[in-house]
Amino acid sequence: MTSGQAVVQDRAVAGEPAVRKIGIADLRTALVRGIDDFRAKPSHLVFLGLIYPVFGFIAARFALGGDLMPLFYPMLAGIGLLGPFAAIGLYEVSRRREQGLDVAWRHAFGVVSSPSRGAIAVVAGLLAAVFLLWLGTAQLLYAVLVGGQMPATFAAFAGHVLTTPEGWTLIIVGNAAGVLFSVAAITLTVVSFPLLLDRKASAYVAVQTSVRAVLANPKVMGVWGLIVGFGLVLGSLPLFVGLAVVVPVFGHATWHLYRLTVAGDADR
Repeated sequence: MTSGQAVVQDRAVAGEPAVRKIGIADLRTALVRGIDDFRAKPSHLVFLGLIYPVFGFIAARFALGGDLMPLFYPMLAGIGLLGPFAAIGLYEVSRRREQGLDVAWRHAFGVVSSPSRGAIAVVAGLLAAVFLLWLGTAQLLYAVLVGGQMPATFAAFAGHVLTTPEGWTLIIVGNAAGVLFSVAAITLTVVSFPLLLDRKASAYVAVQTSVRAVLANPKVMGVWGLIVGFGLVLGSLPLFVGLAVVVPVFGHATWHLYRLTVAGDADR
């Protein structure tokens, strides 16, 4: 099914946003539009995107400081779980550009005056809880599979994880758990934050709509998750600097994915 031929689900609950069936072509459309938004106003978008790599660097430095060494990789991987909230200012820029409004960088922080700011805070708290639960799970897996004793240096820690059977088990099981947490984060937030910027709604309605959007398009949303995950990995390789471009592009593309997935009032 191509963009423009999407069909609004007839099972949508009265009073709640309806979701459409979308296809892989719609992901391409969202990415192209996201790149277009970035190219239109790249200076302040890079500035906003720098928040992400700076946070990644701080998290990495914090984790390497001692007892938190086992959380080094989980912190870096878990940054992606916070992405939907970190990009909320970018959604606002895309929304304003779509409506032909001024898109000066200061408007990216206009979300604080959004009518749905309370609901945005609730969903952000939910996302933070998923992130903390992921870190707790990673710490528990390390303690169970590798042991509680902490290596003296990061080199010793990395060597133990990469060269021992228990370390390999940790890598496999830990990454499998990480995939589950990523699926949960995408399911809860892929359209919830854009929806709350777009219209007045409760946190419950926003999250429920996001869940319905994923259930209606499981394969497409799965591909979207892989694209975002792969992009974040590539952007992280040069000391996180690439995230200053990758994050804005994905942030804008997510807004357009929301537009393609959730029906407007005129489509109800």
